[in-house]
Amino acid sequence: MTRVKRGVTTHRRHQKVLKAAKGYKGGRSKLYRRAKNAVAKAGQNSYRDRKLKKRTFRGLWIARINAACRAEGTRYGLFIDACFKKNIQINRKMLAELAANNPETFKAVLDEAMK
Repeated sequence: MTRVKRGVTTHRRHQKVLKAAKGYKGGRSKLYRRAKNAVAKAGQNSYRDRKLKKRTFRGLWIARINAACRAEGTRYGLFIDACFKKNIQINRKMLAELAANNPETFKAVLDEAMK
């Protein structure tokens, strides 16, 4: 059987991994074997954290809404319950945005829900 030289293929594969590991510290960005492990681990982390990010942001929005509600003399739980009962369909992301950037609009929504 004839000999197959695969140096070009291997070099391209190595370069692809090293390019993905660019910016990593030390040997993780320079040495193929370490870079391969680092890139694989980074892929696992990014897959997991795309799910986690959604939970984290929801918690942040709730904290911001709660702070704005307490400044107006009510609690987050009571406000959200009142919004459901009055059929006010503004999601938490938008409520947090209103609370941070348009406090007077948020106060109007709060008053509408609580009356």
